[in-house]
Parts: sequence; structure tokens; C-alpha cells
Amino acid sequence: MKTNLPENHRRSFLKKLTAGVAAGTLIPLSALAERNRTQKTDRDSEGAYHVKLGISSYSYWHFSPERTPIRHVIEEASRLGVYGVDVLHRQMESEDADYIRALKKHALVHGVHLNCLSTHQGFVNPDPDVRKKSIDDTKRFIRLAHDLGIPCIRISAGRWNTSGSFSELMDNRGIEQPIEGYTEDDGMRWAIDSINEIMPVAEEHGVMLGLENHWGMTRTADGLLHIMNAVDSPWLRALMDTGNFLDNTYEQLEAIAPYTVFVQAKTYYGGGRFYTLDLDYNRIANILNNVGYKGYISIEFEGYAPSAEAVADSIDLLRQAFS
Repeated sequence: MKTNLPENHRRSFLKKLTAGVAAGTLIPLSALAERNRTQKTDRDSEGAYHVKLGISSYSYWHFSPERTPIRHVIEEASRLGVYGVDVLHRQMESEDADYIRALKKHALVHGVHLNCLSTHQGFVNPDPDVRKKSIDDTKRFIRLAHDLGIPCIRISAGRWNTSGSFSELMDNRGIEQPIEGYTEDDGMRWAIDSINEIMPVAEEHGVMLGLENHWGMTRTADGLLHIMNAVDSPWLRALMDTGNFLDNTYEQLEAIAPYTVFVQAKTYYGGGRFYTLDLDYNRIANILNNVGYKGYISIEFEGYAPSAEAVADSIDLLRQAFS
């Protein structure tokens, strides 16, 4: 804090401030927190507080043959009055500098924050060369996020890929058998070692890694937290996908909530493309509110309804739940 006080007056002020804290004449932090909670509740009743809503670019694409431009998603977010876009890496047209600069400019002009880069990788493979490719790709994604001004990337630990198809994986509720000759412990070790190798690059660039509950080693809250605790870095936290815990959904969301830095909120208007969960967003809002979550809730629409309508409906649903 910069002041215009002479040095001797500044020191006197600081001494009085310290003495006031020691004597209890200043408001303690706990009282300030309580006052802030009260003020927040009052302003909530007046409609002045809203959750930070965003949109995943995936909500407008779903891996269809024709790629929906990220620029279009930015424009839609601005039009709909939400100010964050979670960029799906596979939806980007390029990683060239000109494209990155144009995307950043487009977001700025439309008053939208590029808040996450959702990436794909898999570290659960006995071949060290395969794991190294995923490690190198993830380091590149971190640098790309930094260039885009994005503070967080979504990562996956990986899965065995022993299912015949994704539909088969879903039929088995996300459970896969390990590759013959290997165990779940092997998969965990590969994931932990790989992420540990990536962490220095994340810290260097100031980019948070959000480990998603995304099948495989992070199919359960226990698996996700095991990896996070083993890596033990402040630059690795949880990315909560509300639709990826198929069993004991709310208990597992509650387990990872204290460590969550980003939320992708699934909606399924028109029926889910892979499955449909009847998610209670009032309950999820309470779970996140109880741990003081203040980050983005990024809509990840995954149904068959037209995206333009379904995303708008999703915004109404989540605003009501989180208001």
C-alpha cells in the first residue's frame, strides 16, 4: 500500500495499527468475515450478486464434422450476458500466433474472459514414449494457455482404453479392466509421475492445472484426491465436472469441492448424447457455497436440443440455483 505520509508518521501509524490488533480494538478477521457474509446476504436479496457463469465452447460443437468457431462462442457468451468462455483445445482452429492474438482481441472487444483451456491427455499407458507424448503435449498446452491469457487448464489423468467404445465404457458406468499384466496401482503411478514432471512448467507460467473427475484414474473422488495429494503442488487442484460421478454423485462432489478451482456444469436438454443425469443444481450450489467457492460455473451443454436455446435455458437454470 502506498501512502503520502512522512516516514516517521507512517511508522507511528503502523505501530498503532499493530497495537490495535493486539488489544482487540480493531475488528478481527472472523468478525469481518461475518459482516461480509451478512452484507452478501442482504445484497443477494436485492439481486446484486450472481454466480460467475461461463460457457464451454464444447456446448456449441459436440465434435460434429463442422467445427464451431471459438469466435462464435465468445459472441454468444457476450450476447447472453455471461462473461467467461472455457475453450476446448480441439475446437481451436490453430495454435499460430496470429490466431491466438485475434482470439484474445475478439474476447476483449466482447467483454469476455477466456477462463479455461480444456485439454486432452492420457498418462495411463505402459509405453513410456506414449506417456512422454502426453507430457510434452500438456507442457505445450500450458504455454498456449499462458499466451492466451488463460489462468487454468483442464487435464485428465487417463484411462486404460480397454473398452471397445465410449458407449461400452458408459454401459459399464466408466469402469474398465486394466491392460493384461498391469494393475490400478501401475496406472496411478504413471499418472502421478507424469503430472509431477509437468508441474514445474505450470508453476513457471502461472497456470493452474485442474484435474477433472473424468473416468479412468479419476472416476471416483478417492482416485482424484489420491493423485492430487501425491503430487502435492499448489498448482494442481480439482476441476469439478458435475456430470462425471455416476454413483453417489453428491457425496463425491462434496468430497472434491474444497479443492475445486473450476466447475463444468453439465446440462442435457433434448436428452444426453451419452447419458442423462437428473442433477439437482440447488443441492450442488449448496455444496459449493458451503466451501466458499467463488470461481466460474461453466455450462457444458451435452444434449440434443439446439445449442442456442439450450445454453440460454442452462443460464436461467444455473442463475436460479446459484443466486
